[in-house]
Amino acid sequence: MAPRQTTTPEHRLITPEREQRTLDLLRQSTVVSVADLSAALQVSAATVRRDLQGLHERGLLRRVRGGATLDRSFRVEPLFQDKQSLNPEAKRAIAEAALALVDDHDHLYLDGGSTVLALARLLDRRRDLTIVTNSLMAADALMSSTHTLVLVGGEFRPLSRTMVGPLTASVIENVHVDKAFMGTIGFTLKDGMTTTSPAEAFTKECMMKRANQVILLADSSKLGVPSFARSGTVEDIDTLVTDAMPAPMRSELEALGVQIVVAFSPATDVSADDGRPAGPVRPQAGTPGR
Repeated sequence: MAPRQTTTPEHRLITPEREQRTLDLLRQSTVVSVADLSAALQVSAATVRRDLQGLHERGLLRRVRGGATLDRSFRVEPLFQDKQSLNPEAKRAIAEAALALVDDHDHLYLDGGSTVLALARLLDRRRDLTIVTNSLMAADALMSSTHTLVLVGGEFRPLSRTMVGPLTASVIENVHVDKAFMGTIGFTLKDGMTTTSPAEAFTKECMMKRANQVILLADSSKLGVPSFARSGTVEDIDTLVTDAMPAPMRSELEALGVQIVVAFSPATDVSADDGRPAGPVRPQAGTPGR
């Protein structure tokens, strides 16, 4: 009797992976049908419809008859490993400028995101820090340091590799930090800081209330484009560190009391006539706490 043939089952995509692949397919085509997504993702049409509805409710796409189309007015969140490859020189320059705002013995909060992670990797240049974070990536970068590390518990969000949601409040409400370094998916003057996840927005807002200074780290690709869920207003921000900023936006932010630190990166090659740096800008000290 011939031996029974066996096959190795293929990896079944979990929801965040399916959602990201759905958005990737939508970037390549104006409209994608439920049937095409079902074949591409190797899941049922019912699963595809549930995924599409979830993405639609978060403002990341629009449902159309028989499928979906990408809502290009909103910023989509990439997978974390993809974030790290986007604008790496700008993020390194922003991290260096942010480090100049950190003093020995500070109590800090590090948010999720690849730009904040770049700062975390530089903190061995400071002494005796106490660092609170909801980012598992930042915690991994700091676990061998001599600093005191406090992890915020909660619901794990695979897309950002952070702990988010109401369960994070039990730790956050019992700490107070000198400076909170925040990341964002989008930022506009009208909406302030925005992200793709209401649960992540909840944790961000809770933490900013527990900080003397809120310092937003955002490369110029984040400016002027909103995401789905508001995670903080312009009034919540004391300092914004970026690699480039249009002059009108800078003027409006400074009029609202936000200090702007523009960190020059080698990738920045634009004229100062439109408010963007044509050369290095020396970071200034942070503003007094609110």
